[in-house]
Amino acid sequence: MNGVVGAARLARLHGAFNVVGGLWPLLHLRSFEAVLGPKVDRWLVYTVAGLMVAIGTAQLASATDAAGVRQARRLGVGTALTLGGVDAVYAPRGRISRVYLVDAVAEVGWLLAWVSTLFKTRPEVTR
Repeated sequence: MNGVVGAARLARLHGAFNVVGGLWPLLHLRSFEAVLGPKVDRWLVYTVAGLMVAIGTAQLASATDAAGVRQARRLGVGTALTLGGVDAVYAPRGRISRVYLVDAVAEVGWLLAWVSTLFKTRPEVTR
């Protein structure tokens, strides 16, 4: 399997992960809060959820060629850095549930996966 195919597959996987994660609170806020803790600002939950669905959808749609893979990688890395950073800073402080540390680990996994595609992909795909 060449690097573009692997990166495109990663874009689809990460996109699906983001869509599912975004849809969860939109479709069933009660179970979302049962796992991750009650939320004071539900409008913020809905905003982030909608953005996650949009980002994931863009990743799914862009995984068709080298240029799309580059875009999916940018979205994936930016999203993983943002979510993982928030998880890593605010969960230990008790501002958000410590369960978010599980997501921080997942986000590090996405980052490592995206970084690995830089070494398996032709130079014109990595730019």
